[in-house]
Amino acid sequence: MDQNRFDTGHVAVVTGAARGIGLGIGTSLARDGVTVALLDRDGAALDDAVGALSAEGLKVIGVTVDLTDSAAVNAAFGDIIARAGRIDYLVNNAGAVRDTRFLKMTDEDWDLVVDTNLRSQFLCCRAALPGMVERGFGRIVNLSSRAWLGGFGQANYSAAKGGVVSLTRSLAIEFAAKGVTVNAVAPGIVDTPLFRNFDPDVQARLQKSVPVQRIGTAEDIANAVAFFLDPKSSYVTGQTLYVCGGRSLSSPSV
Repeated sequence: MDQNRFDTGHVAVVTGAARGIGLGIGTSLARDGVTVALLDRDGAALDDAVGALSAEGLKVIGVTVDLTDSAAVNAAFGDIIARAGRIDYLVNNAGAVRDTRFLKMTDEDWDLVVDTNLRSQFLCCRAALPGMVERGFGRIVNLSSRAWLGGFGQANYSAAKGGVVSLTRSLAIEFAAKGVTVNAVAPGIVDTPLFRNFDPDVQARLQKSVPVQRIGTAEDIANAVAFFLDPKSSYVTGQTLYVCGGRSLSSPSV
């Protein structure tokens, strides 16, 4: 992909950006010249991320926020607009997993996962869209998962990520004529701190289940997000792109 393909005056918001996939997406965009607001509830990890990227001379803003809290999200987005002037790109990456068999799943297991993965996207889209509509331009990319197709012990996670796909399609229809595209990326198994916590034999088994025979990287996901944000993709909206090494074709989810 071309370097600096984005307008360097543009501003991106990336949620769940203190580490892992979110940090990879934020780093990629910042290196392409975009001003990036990194949002996360983990203030200490966020400070580390902002410090490291700032040391590279990149334009980044860190905002510690509970993305499931409506008032907090509105305040955070207002702060970003006050500091950066606008929001052109929104990447909803924040997520949480609490897998368990369905009959052992508690209310808290359900609410935490659905709120973090789905409610947060609703709140962030609602906060970002008015400015995008006013300017007649906006790009939203929502992170779903290959797991939205269903997974053992993942009723909460699969339901939330399926909701992300439906939310994406509905917003794409509603805002297409306003100059705003809304798309989704559905990762498979990615090399994140969560993956590295698995036992080596589990990591090996998971890798073997991927048709391309490797684990995905944050860069793989960042490249897919960049495709949807790229000005050349202005005729693409309401789509879900699997970035899973072929695992969506037949393999069971994690």
